[in-house]
Amino acid sequence: MKKTVFSFLVISLLMLAGIMPVSAEAVNPAMQNVGIVDVNKVVVESPKLKELQDQLNEKGNELSSQLEEDKANLSPEEFQAKQQAAYDEFMQIKQGMEKQFDELMQQALAEVAKERQLSVILYKNGVAYGGVDITKDVINKLQ
Repeated sequence: MKKTVFSFLVISLLMLAGIMPVSAEAVNPAMQNVGIVDVNKVVVESPKLKELQDQLNEKGNELSSQLEEDKANLSPEEFQAKQQAAYDEFMQIKQGMEKQFDELMQQALAEVAKERQLSVILYKNGVAYGGVDITKDVINKLQ
């Protein structure tokens, strides 16, 4: 009994000191079935999202330029109506692109989950400990 308590104490102290590395997989192999994805990193590093953002910016600039050209020929009320229509069109395009990215993200997550045999994928900001980070795999799927 004393030997077991002593062994536990030594192992605990080594882990706390950082001498003996501990990971979720070492403690519980079942935690390897949980994937963790850093959505913020995916958003920042995804070439596909950058492409969609560039398309959205281009459309926004196009709508803005058209408004500036038409401004001189419109009454304030007509300009305001046209401005609102341009904003509505821009928001509709933006929402469509967000939906498209969400679908691509879900598809990438499903593919990575299948390839890595993961039963659950969680967002990194909600996980304090454990799981397998699949962020780079997801970014690669979104090429």
